[in-house]
Amino acid sequence: MSKGFTSSPRIALLAGAILLSFTGLGVRLVWLHVLDRDELMKFVVKARRQIIQDHARRGDILDRNGAVLATSRSQVELGVDPQMYRKEDEAKWPELAKLLGRPLAEVRVILTTKTRKTQPHPVVAAEGSAPLTTLAIPAAAGEAKPAPAVPAAKTTPAPIFTISLAATAAAAEGDEEDESILDDKADASGNRLVQWAKLSDHVDEETYTRIMALDIRGVYGPHVYRRSYPHNGLAAHLVGYVNKAGEPATGLEAYADFYLRGRDGWREGERDGRGRELAQFRTREVPRADGYNVMLSVDSNVQSMVEDELGEIARKYQPLKATIIVSDPHTGFIWGLANYPSYNLNDYGKTGADGQANIAAQRNIAVTDVYDPGSVFKIVAASGAIEEGLVTPRSTFDCSIDRIEYNGLLRRLPREDHSFGTLSVAEIIAHSSNRGADQLAMKLGDQKFYDYVRAFGFGARTGFLVGGEVATRVKTPKEWDSMTITRMPMGQSVSVTVLQMHQAMSVIASGGVLLQPQIIQQITDPAGETVYRYGRTEVRRVVSNATAQTMARMLMGVASSEGTAPEAAIPNFQVAGKTGTTQKLIDGQYSEKHHVASFVGFFPASNPQVVISVIVDDADAHAPGGIAYGAKVAAPAFKHIGEQLIQYLNIKPVYEPGRNLLVMEGGRR
Repeated sequence: MSKGFTSSPRIALLAGAILLSFTGLGVRLVWLHVLDRDELMKFVVKARRQIIQDHARRGDILDRNGAVLATSRSQVELGVDPQMYRKEDEAKWPELAKLLGRPLAEVRVILTTKTRKTQPHPVVAAEGSAPLTTLAIPAAAGEAKPAPAVPAAKTTPAPIFTISLAATAAAAEGDEEDESILDDKADASGNRLVQWAKLSDHVDEETYTRIMALDIRGVYGPHVYRRSYPHNGLAAHLVGYVNKAGEPATGLEAYADFYLRGRDGWREGERDGRGRELAQFRTREVPRADGYNVMLSVDSNVQSMVEDELGEIARKYQPLKATIIVSDPHTGFIWGLANYPSYNLNDYGKTGADGQANIAAQRNIAVTDVYDPGSVFKIVAASGAIEEGLVTPRSTFDCSIDRIEYNGLLRRLPREDHSFGTLSVAEIIAHSSNRGADQLAMKLGDQKFYDYVRAFGFGARTGFLVGGEVATRVKTPKEWDSMTITRMPMGQSVSVTVLQMHQAMSVIASGGVLLQPQIIQQITDPAGETVYRYGRTEVRRVVSNATAQTMARMLMGVASSEGTAPEAAIPNFQVAGKTGTTQKLIDGQYSEKHHVASFVGFFPASNPQVVISVIVDDADAHAPGGIAYGAKVAAPAFKHIGEQLIQYLNIKPVYEPGRNLLVMEGGRR
């Protein structure tokens, strides 16, 4: 009788095999969990642990009414890991290319290029090909940031790929491990694996959702904030921009970066085999702190008026450059400031016909460029002489003479544009007499006149926050030659910025006080609570309120039918201001063909509500008669802006029809 299978020696063999297998498994487990545990845990932690950076949202820049001038929009920096290529995804590539707005051929190259040769030098694309991104391996903490790549000689187009912190952040989204993304070691043949190649650095959320719905393996991207300027070039020289590297470059973006930038957060935790975060295993977390919002004193509507007027000046006269400033005379806050030429904040790197970035258009020439102010400067000598009690608006001077004895020397007086006889102080201002202004300064004397020049803010920075304001200098009386006292009072032999001249005229409008020009109104946190509020900042009192009122009444004569700029007059409003037509200094000589035209003024004269400066540089070629007079080029722009502001600010007329200023002040009858 058979003993059956259970009595067979095969059962012993099977049992022995099973026992041996479990023994080996046990030994392996002991090896892994006991003997080699510490070493292996390093790999486990490395594979599962992750630090996810939570980028702070940069604060907004707003105008005085809350309109957004600069903001941060959530976008995706989209890329692909070519090592995850699937044949079946190729049918989806045309739709991907369409969503990205790129040619299919370019997208195909990026998706299929798995290795690349090491590039010893930066490479640029050949003419006509798409721009290529450059290698940007993130620097370790404390290391200097890599310098921008310098274009090398042209070569055959080839895909250049980016390895960046964006790829590291992408791993946190659950697509790749940090180490694999940054592992870019070359093999024996010098090839490097491409493990993250950029497809686009600005995919919006809606487009990203549609791309993800295509389910193309290896295509992913981290969420980032990109700076956006909804009004493109509006207030460009004030707002400034953040460059592609995320660094504030100019304007308030740079000055107020401390408030705007916020503080990034981060969290440390674990992820599963597919790279998804395991929230239950978070060990440390530091929340982000979004940036504060900066509210400006700029009014977008006023700014638009200013920029539109500059556009009209540029179209009509084609000047070298021009600036218009509008401000509140009682606080010093700027409502509008614009320059020509300007640029688009969303396309700050746009190149010109010569292939170079238009850096000149990015200068805030209101504070970076200097010019001889011309006749507008005559307010200094007149104000000082009246303040010191040396003259009244009725005092008269012989403006027909061409020489005068002063301090023991016979001085030659400058020429006049018109023949004058005896003029009152009011008429000297209204008719812009050079010889009359000189005699007013001589009444003051060298030192006292110099003191008033400095008191009006010339020779010192205004303290304006943005634009890289230059330091101007006024020569001291010890440095003057025999001609200075006959040139400086009429606005020659002295260099100023547009903002300095605007600030000086604002002294008259403010009642005799020099105010610091300001642009930031308040700082608010993300919840809208005010963190800091800026207010009126007085620098010094320059002249008394009575002197300022007297000057305002005399400056009304400039915009009258008997003054130099009737073109600036606004019916039924008290316009006070001063023209300037100054010769430009070219090769050491004052040119007869190149001028700076200006009109700086305010209204209503008896209760100033707004100060406006219009400065136009070198518009002679297209000006009437070939000379860009302030009355013909700048004054009409002042009037046009003023008329718009009357409606917008609801400024009430206070002019008394039929009342002749020059008669009232004892001038020519």
